[in-house]
Amino acid sequence: MFAMLPGLFWTSGPETAPALRQAGIKQFAAPPEQLGAWKQAGFQATPLGNRVKLITPGIDRKVQVASATSAPWVNSNGWQLRREPDHQFFYDLPAQAGGAVPLAAAEAFAFDAKAVVKIDPANLEAFAKMLQFLQTIPERTLPDVADFGFVDDGSDMAGEQLNLLARRNLLFRVLRAPDPKLRLNVKTSADDPHLFAAKVREQLKDDQRTLRVYGSEVVLCRLTGDASQMRIHVLNYGRNNLEGVRLRIRGNYANGKLYGQVASPPLADYSVADGFTEFSIPHLGAYAVVDLTR
Repeated sequence: MFAMLPGLFWTSGPETAPALRQAGIKQFAAPPEQLGAWKQAGFQATPLGNRVKLITPGIDRKVQVASATSAPWVNSNGWQLRREPDHQFFYDLPAQAGGAVPLAAAEAFAFDAKAVVKIDPANLEAFAKMLQFLQTIPERTLPDVADFGFVDDGSDMAGEQLNLLARRNLLFRVLRAPDPKLRLNVKTSADDPHLFAAKVREQLKDDQRTLRVYGSEVVLCRLTGDASQMRIHVLNYGRNNLEGVRLRIRGNYANGKLYGQVASPPLADYSVADGFTEFSIPHLGAYAVVDLTR
């Protein structure tokens, strides 16, 4: 059994059936006028339905150039997928966004999103390869780990603040009311999202955070777990593979297992000390999963 895999929204006609068969794809969403023809061709094609459109994941060059800082601007949908887990989504990726195709598929998988990815036929192989990798990751149904609660009033400002919190790898739980079980609860304010995220980080204190990422500003994580195990979804929003990304997790975990999209040695420089587990991912492609056990 596997976690929810991203679907495909395929707008090309049945003449592309051989390419889909070669990619191992038998079921997908398609325009209504094509459903009958795809059924005759032996495929399970369904309507797209009412879905929320997501942005193309990756680095936004325009924002990066215009920014007053050197930090890259990461376009990620993780905050929105966490905010609206019951919604259905779709990515509309143009042909020139080929590098975003595997990342979009991995992002949807990492956040258990009900999502389909519209791609150009030229990018079918990249999508299929990511699907193949995702199917090698063992099923783990674990709750999200959060260091604080965010009381969401549903406003656009709250969305911007959630976006910045996620980009800082600050682990939140979206709430409708404060949760007394969490050591910190915050709510939307009039603060600029950058300032808001900085204030939350200061309140949390870096040495108390459950997750920290070192060596990259383009790596975003989702952390799930319980008393005995943790799973870290590691997404690389940069344009290139990364070397030696280091993570620190609060808790003592004797064992770590890496599932990497690109060929990679096991986790490197693994250490457990002072209540934290640290390790490096030697080679990181668009996506990797790390499982920790006590």
